[in-house]
Amino acid sequence: MIEKILIANRGEIALRIQRACRELGIKTVAVHSEADRELKHVLLADESVCIGPAPSRDSYLHIPAIISAAEVTDTVAIHPGYGFLSENADFAERVERSGFVFIGPRPDTIRLMGDKVSAIRAMKQAGVPCVPGSDGPIEEDAKQTLQLAREIGYPVIIKAAGGGGGRGMRVVHSDATLLNAISLTKAEAGAAFGNDVVYMEKYLENPRHVEFQVLADSYGNAIHLCERDCSMQRRHQKVIEEAPAPGITPEQRQRIGERCAEACSTIGYRGLGTFEFLYQDDEFYFIEMNTRVQVEHPVTEMITGVDVIKEQILVAGGERLRYRQSDIVPRGHAIECRLNAEHPETFMPSPGPIEEFHAPGGPGVRIDTHIYAGYVVPPYYDSMIGKLIAHGEDRAAALARMSNALRETIIQGINTNIPLHRQLLKDAAFQQGGINIHYLEKKLGL
Repeated sequence: MIEKILIANRGEIALRIQRACRELGIKTVAVHSEADRELKHVLLADESVCIGPAPSRDSYLHIPAIISAAEVTDTVAIHPGYGFLSENADFAERVERSGFVFIGPRPDTIRLMGDKVSAIRAMKQAGVPCVPGSDGPIEEDAKQTLQLAREIGYPVIIKAAGGGGGRGMRVVHSDATLLNAISLTKAEAGAAFGNDVVYMEKYLENPRHVEFQVLADSYGNAIHLCERDCSMQRRHQKVIEEAPAPGITPEQRQRIGERCAEACSTIGYRGLGTFEFLYQDDEFYFIEMNTRVQVEHPVTEMITGVDVIKEQILVAGGERLRYRQSDIVPRGHAIECRLNAEHPETFMPSPGPIEEFHAPGGPGVRIDTHIYAGYVVPPYYDSMIGKLIAHGEDRAAALARMSNALRETIIQGINTNIPLHRQLLKDAAFQQGGINIHYLEKKLGL
């Protein structure tokens, strides 16, 4: 068993990891920037170390400072959470080279899945359905590239191999703009990710975003924990997530979930991961794998009863999976609303002091947040301040509970997107289920 974990993150996910550690009897070390001295998990940690000033590059992205903090506190393992360095293969490698356990996949696996070209190639070999595309980087031959686009069929999308978060993408509708789009995307990718490799895929015009949670150990055992629907998005950022995905049949869940689990065994995956798919016309198309815990993991926990953070820690410590696939049976429905410190109409960040905070309660209601009355939301980081989760015996019950929970939530002193969530829960199309990834932007006129 791992005896002490350094949490290389901040906010609600750092507190979530800390809670799992305490239940497992593991001591925690909180690293923090100068601006984050009053974070809840920092105040509750067994030890804390300031690793630099507020800008992320000088603290949460500063690898030498994190490693040094682990060394001076006699840490055994490092948990990266999500964001920051969580999918940085060089960081994972540095952690392991320094003698610590990295709570996540092996560095070579992170590299494999972090490059979308190599990830798609690996998934095709493992039998995971993928979007029709270039099967590798786009070549320099303009004639060949134009021919490929015609064979795939317009519209196509040009994507950066090292991209993410909606960056490094361009949709192309004809030969006339293809080559210029490729050049622009390559330039943008080189500047943003240090990797100008791009590839081409068929652009699905009205897909849903459906993803499968997986968990694997170091002994070749892997399971899936059902799927989530994350189609309510704004500029490629998820707003509401739910599990199971509306309209997905048990047969589809079994077929795709088993392929994802088998792919984990094939590539030697270890830990938590998420296979992300576009879903259209009853077909799944793999787009990428996230090699970390997801923001939306609570909805999976609510329907399966599995604490995925605990399991992630245990398999990183060398233990075998404690669950078999037959143990994973979805029960009821869960919905998550991301709570952001932002204006609900302009989406402008709203940092500042929390004057009053009251969390909702009742059966099936959970809130993951690091805020408290008197806490000051800093202006330096992502605006998410928490997640509200509701579970019910079916989707209608979960929606009703979420509606009540949003009414009960009181956050005074800053603007939040709670009014937007209340509006979305009343939306007829969302209530019916199965909206596509473009729905919210069209609804908001973005």
